Amino acid sequence: MDIFERIKKNSGGPIGKYQRQSHGYFTFPKLEGEIGPRMNFRGREVLNWSLNNYLGLANHPEVRKADAEGAAKFGMAAPMGARMMSGQTVWHEELERKLAAFVKKEDAFLLNFGYQGMISVIDTILSRHDVVVYDSESHACIIDGLRMHTGKRFVFAHNDMDSFKAQLDHATKVAEQTNGGILVITEGVFGMKGDLGKLDEIVKFKKVYNFRLLVDDAHGFGTMGKTGAGVAEHFEVEDQVDLHFSTFAKSMAGIGGFIAGEPDIINFLRYNMRSQTYAKSLPMPMVIGELKRLEIIQTQPELREKLWTIVNALQNGFRENGFDIGCTLSPVTPVYMKGGVEEATNLVVDLRENYNLFCSVVVYPVIPKGEIILRIIPTAVHTLEDVKYTLDCFAKCRGKLEAGDYQKPMPSMAE
Repeated sequence: MDIFERIKKNSGGPIGKYQRQSHGYFTFPKLEGEIGPRMNFRGREVLNWSLNNYLGLANHPEVRKADAEGAAKFGMAAPMGARMMSGQTVWHEELERKLAAFVKKEDAFLLNFGYQGMISVIDTILSRHDVVVYDSESHACIIDGLRMHTGKRFVFAHNDMDSFKAQLDHATKVAEQTNGGILVITEGVFGMKGDLGKLDEIVKFKKVYNFRLLVDDAHGFGTMGKTGAGVAEHFEVEDQVDLHFSTFAKSMAGIGGFIAGEPDIINFLRYNMRSQTYAKSLPMPMVIGELKRLEIIQTQPELREKLWTIVNALQNGFRENGFDIGCTLSPVTPVYMKGGVEEATNLVVDLRENYNLFCSVVVYPVIPKGEIILRIIPTAVHTLEDVKYTLDCFAKCRGKLEAGDYQKPMPSMAE
């Protein structure tokens, strides 16, 4: 069969098959204007709860100034070439040193993209003899990285330490046979549910089992811990996390990422990560801007305090009003409801068209049939008035959902 014919018959995959009804509205929506709690959607201002701009740094005046000065001084092209060949600068090195110090590691390596970076870290660290044990709800970048691993891998039930121990037992037996090592992978904050990886419990297994621990803390960096260094700091187990990974796309409101650990391992990654060796260096404006973002995270704790004021007001309000927000312990706030795809669709349309409230919706096939998740991302630049309005809107829409008002054919909102 012709490749293109096969793709056309597939109708776009499990999500893409709805593209005619959803494109430009549910998928690939255009939020326009200055990044913040209020943006424009299809010509109207909406209250926006859909961006991972946790600390409000996207439009922080010092950040905007640093970004502009970096672009004016260096342009977007500098440095030309990959880091190993011609793209190394003192600013890249400075950012790496400061990131490593912040997460209490000896060294760090910058990555051009978070998603690609995690895939490449996993691919580079592991040999075919090594064994991986990972959480069942790990992010797609971890799963895609593991697909490149030719050795054995074992998945444990989400945050279930009995299951974790059982998989460690299996992994240990295999590693003894292959003369390989064991890498455990989990997350600091799970981005869908908002719960924390049980790092405090996982590290206790190091007393009995021989493994290394890689933590993806994309959502925890900047939001969790007494200084914002992440979930390892929150649990006070920084010295037990062997590799700390994070992205700049969340609290740092940028692009790129980093991996931090002991010097020998980070240097191994520097010289062997093909996605970095053969890719252009992170542009100077972004590096200069990330230095400013990191400085603000470290010197302006009031931003994190504002974030948590909003988080606590929102999450407590949902709970007090009888909403199910699961077991979140982070800013990520999922609101669980019951209903099919059509009901979820009409609920979201109602929120956006009649209440001017924009948030992300998750339905089957990402989650089981009959489930709806409305995912709310609080930020330091939201207000308590935003929280109150949102709680009122959700209460009204829940009433309509329970009354069956959303049980009608899915509208086409595509442009």
